[in-house]
Amino acid sequence: MAVFRWQGIDKAGRNQKGVRDADNAKVVRALLRKDGILATSIEEDSVARTRLAREIDFRRIFERVSAQDLALLTRQLATLLHSGVPLVEALSALIEQVENPRLQSALTQTRDKVNEGTSLAESLREHPKMFEPLYINMVSAGEASGTLDLVLERLADHLDSQAQLKNRVVGALFYPAFMAVFGLGVITLMMVVVVPKVSAIFADFNQVLPWNTRLLIFTSNAFVNYWWLILTSIGLVIFLFRRWLNTEKGRATWDRRILRVPVIGKLQVMIAVARFARTLSTLLASGVSLLTALDIARNVLGNAELMRVVEEARASIREGESIAAPLKRSGRFPPIVTHMIAIGERSGELEGMLTHVAIAYDNQVTVRLQTLTSLMEPVMIVIMGTFVGGMAMSILMPLMQINEFVQ
Repeated sequence: MAVFRWQGIDKAGRNQKGVRDADNAKVVRALLRKDGILATSIEEDSVARTRLAREIDFRRIFERVSAQDLALLTRQLATLLHSGVPLVEALSALIEQVENPRLQSALTQTRDKVNEGTSLAESLREHPKMFEPLYINMVSAGEASGTLDLVLERLADHLDSQAQLKNRVVGALFYPAFMAVFGLGVITLMMVVVVPKVSAIFADFNQVLPWNTRLLIFTSNAFVNYWWLILTSIGLVIFLFRRWLNTEKGRATWDRRILRVPVIGKLQVMIAVARFARTLSTLLASGVSLLTALDIARNVLGNAELMRVVEEARASIREGESIAAPLKRSGRFPPIVTHMIAIGERSGELEGMLTHVAIAYDNQVTVRLQTLTSLMEPVMIVIMGTFVGGMAMSILMPLMQINEFVQ
């Protein structure tokens, strides 16, 4: 089957457009006629891409499905199903409302599959880049238990929470990153523009320059004359580092070392614990088995060392051990987390206890990020001031000596 984009006019004379999955354009025209729409334009999706390839490829960069879009879609679908709307009709309503072409195309194909008798979870499984295993397994559990609307509502809450946590992390890192880029730009500008002009003045005087001035001039000359070599070296280092990081051994080594960094390591553990606890709680509350839930939740940790710990815990659980014991033995998870998980297992309230852990660590991450941001602002200012001030002194000191020499 192919995906076709169509435009047409409905019975009320209003312009309509959308996408359809069919064998050919003739079938699409017949399906639209059955829906009361007179097709005015039908073309295969690949044809549209070929006709304006550059424009479409550029636009697709901005057409990625964000977590907020997916959360909104999931919540709307849950609302429609809870109101008694059949699944196929609910998907059709969402297709007309969704503006993202990629999501609209995926929903169209999903609706057609469901209309043919395929389950919603299996239909979504054909779009792995858009719907993660967490999403698909929860939908599957909701369909099996007959509580799809409740599961989708819970899933939407989970996606919102994950998006908020990610936004907090990105927002906290934005200011230091901006200051670093701005400072590097200022220093580069001085090295390339200001220092060469000043060094030309120094060349006219046969005076021995201070060591810091000589170092500054040497660095400036390296920037001006060998910028291509510097950029190539930086690019090569980044390429080799990323290549090493993509290997299993490299990723494991890097993630293990990151956890040992005093401040960053603890913050990463907090973020990972919050994601893990919320994901595992959501999956268990939706009826997903513990081993399957652990396998899915393991992938949201974002750290190979922590993922290894959870995998070993999963193997221990398969042999009859509790969840808390292997996590505690690893020493990677905070003691309060393993203690609360153990209490939840004994009391039969593991899902609720994991939710409390997720909320607590979300709050801790927020507080820690705010503290780090407030501390990094003066640190970045001091670092920039030191560099710029040092460069200024390296220039001013010989100028003062030259002035005394002339007098």
